[in-house]
Amino acid sequence: MITRFVKLTFREDKVADFVDIFESGKSTIRRFEGCHHLELLQDVKNPTVFFTFSIWESEAHLDTYRHSDFFASTWTKTKALFAKKPEAWSLDQRSKEEI
Repeated sequence: MITRFVKLTFREDKVADFVDIFESGKSTIRRFEGCHHLELLQDVKNPTVFFTFSIWESEAHLDTYRHSDFFASTWTKTKALFAKKPEAWSLDQRSKEEI
């Protein structure tokens, strides 16, 4: 499994536009083969900063999504709203303990 975090910083006047893009596309992303989880998180102190958190079966599944026509069209719309360059991390889980 691959856990993916992407940090996205938007121009203040474009936050609502991004949320609309995410809401309209989230069900399509979740239907991609290998996508086990997807959520959107917003920074508590800086409402222009968001993180997407997703879990993928493998890096190959993530890459299939990232090379899709859907991703290309969505990313083109999203990129136009950025205030800063996005940052992304793909992580392997090393330990998990329930609290």
